[in-house]
Amino acid sequence: MPFAPLQNDSFLRACLRQSTDHTPVWLMRQAGRYLPEYRATRARAGSFMGLATNTDYATEVTLQPLERYALDAAILFSDILTVPDAMGLGLSFALGEGPKFEKTVRTEADVAALAVPDMNRLRYVFDAVTSIRKALNGRVPLIGFSGSPWTLACYMVEGGGSDDYRAVKTLMYSRPDLMHRILTINADAVAAYLNAQIEAGAQAVMLFDSWGGVLADGKFQEFSLAYTKRVLSQLQREHGGATIPRIVFTKGGGLWLDDMKDMDCHALGLDWTVNLGRARAQVGEGANGKALQGNIDPNVLFAPPDRIEAEVAAVLESFGTPHLGAGAGPTHIFNLGHGISQHTPPEHVSVLVDAVHSHSRRLRATA
Repeated sequence: MPFAPLQNDSFLRACLRQSTDHTPVWLMRQAGRYLPEYRATRARAGSFMGLATNTDYATEVTLQPLERYALDAAILFSDILTVPDAMGLGLSFALGEGPKFEKTVRTEADVAALAVPDMNRLRYVFDAVTSIRKALNGRVPLIGFSGSPWTLACYMVEGGGSDDYRAVKTLMYSRPDLMHRILTINADAVAAYLNAQIEAGAQAVMLFDSWGGVLADGKFQEFSLAYTKRVLSQLQREHGGATIPRIVFTKGGGLWLDDMKDMDCHALGLDWTVNLGRARAQVGEGANGKALQGNIDPNVLFAPPDRIEAEVAAVLESFGTPHLGAGAGPTHIFNLGHGISQHTPPEHVSVLVDAVHSHSRRLRATA
């Protein structure tokens, strides 16, 4: 289906390590509870899933932050847990609480019952992607996403969020065969899900390995990284003649950058514990380098405007001057080191976005 031509491709260019006139910026969870207009739409929808499963509402809330801020990308409004929900685990959200599953996956019988879901059960997501892409009308690119196989498994085994990951790690250590089975199914389901988002109009895709950082060294490589790679190996490389950038974000994964540098993706997301300059030297240089995305602490947004501007400058200067001119080289996409807090003052986000654009232009001018 024909979509409007893209007016601002800085995010896609930076993902592909091509030069841009400013550092592009978008924010994890940029459509969310910190915006009063989002809260009003959610109230109309009646619940989080009522919002996420309604094409018009999902489109509306995806575009809300773009009406306020000069962001360089939109990200599909959905949840990382739609795939296990489609597997029949029964996802629900209570207001002010995290996600909960009606069924958990802990026994041999539970695992035997798991299968890659029929993607028609996720049609509401793909309809939303197409609707959002049309509504954007070429303003900025649209990012599709999924949780990583390991992160989905954490929620599926625990039945929701967890402080200590006791259930999922118990299963991993005591029955690694069952854990590998869950992760194989998850990886194949996530690949099919992201490919369907690409078909529907997503111009880049991102894997959120939100809980990869809770694993021990060695276990991360075996139970998270290996299955992220399994997803990446199955993804469409291009659509409609355009390359579809692939981004991987592992919260708490900074110590494994050497293990991640050979992944078949274009960009690596980093949390705020990682020094961008060192990460650039480690994985961002050379012909096979990765674009880097991140990584300001979301809590910076509670500081006064002048401090926000100073912290933005520090992040940009930590990365250094990005690649300029023709060809490919080190590039940076500005983002938070994790999702934006629901308590964030909306006006502070304006300060951050404007500071990224203005300071990154100054850095390029003095290079």
